[in-house]
Amino acid sequence: MISSREPALLLTGGGARAAYQVGVLKGIAELVPRAHPLPFRILCGTSAGAINSTGLASYASNFRLGVKHLERIWGNFETHQVYQCSTGELFGQILGRVARVFQSETTERPAVSMFNNQPLRELLNEVINFERISRHIHNGHLRAVAITASSYNSGDSVTFYEGIAKYQNWSRAKRRGFRTRLNTEHLMASAAIPLVFPAIQVQREYYGDGSVHQMSPLSPAIHLGASKIMVISLGQPEAKHSPQGPYEPSNATIAGHLLDTIFADTLHSDLERLNRVNETIHQLEQANVPHPSLRRIHSLLIHPQHNFNDIAHKHYHRLPKPVQHLLSFVGVDRDTPSSIVSYLLFEKEYCRELMQLGFEDAKKQADDIHQFLELGGMPVE
Repeated sequence: MISSREPALLLTGGGARAAYQVGVLKGIAELVPRAHPLPFRILCGTSAGAINSTGLASYASNFRLGVKHLERIWGNFETHQVYQCSTGELFGQILGRVARVFQSETTERPAVSMFNNQPLRELLNEVINFERISRHIHNGHLRAVAITASSYNSGDSVTFYEGIAKYQNWSRAKRRGFRTRLNTEHLMASAAIPLVFPAIQVQREYYGDGSVHQMSPLSPAIHLGASKIMVISLGQPEAKHSPQGPYEPSNATIAGHLLDTIFADTLHSDLERLNRVNETIHQLEQANVPHPSLRRIHSLLIHPQHNFNDIAHKHYHRLPKPVQHLLSFVGVDRDTPSSIVSYLLFEKEYCRELMQLGFEDAKKQADDIHQFLELGGMPVE
């Protein structure tokens, strides 16, 4: 039986842009009492959003403390904590790619990637306590945590979840979910941006970023019984068309477009479907028609109205010099903006600016958030 109050939080992917989500969470945390547990019973995340979700989950007994933990990490980020970026490390990565070209045809060649993100694995092992997540589920502070990745072997969107005993695995067209004990490799798989970071093996399959093939981002939360879903998206406002008409795209534009495509926002179409189902339920209820297979699920979307590409370009000089030199090979430099920078710029000054914007946006939607969380007259310290 689905509880009438199973609020879920869904955090979408977007590389370094996910600092914005931490700012929103900080704004939400100010609406609840200081020692209040996590106000979401179900946490779902993809890519960098999955990292934020599990970071929160490890502090489910104290929401504000969990947000401060994330704020401390993102507010002090340096790129070398996410991927190797010294001249020697990048040169070694390039040499490794060249060496694979000359391997025997009978040798299975792993896919190439621009960066080695082993530092991210080490950071996640340090800052996320998966044992604590299991305890929070056992103690009732959480019902489920879900991490979505994309299988290169099947082409499916695969959700790994850990939760209470009542949940059952699911399988739908090009998407499936199954129970497991979550660990760092699930996060690495979900955040493995194709061609940027290497594919990650989990059990018998290789995985890449969860945003790939994710046609129904709300699906995991719905399968896990959410009665309402708050979504903190990283989708950008629609770009205004140039009055000068079409122009031939540069390599930088194409590279950025490829990343934008990976993180293409299928969320809005999924929310539209959800609203249509809710409207159908309303009409059936008006006509006194039973609907045992349908249930109403409310949603609240928080998304930026800011251009992350412009903000990242302002901070472009903070990228490590070797990374700047590598990006220049695809036409990305100080004078040629590309959205690829907004995903890869894990530097504290950029992240702090995004966090501040997220905090301000949460403040603007404080009334909606308050109502969504059903905080009522709950005193805030």
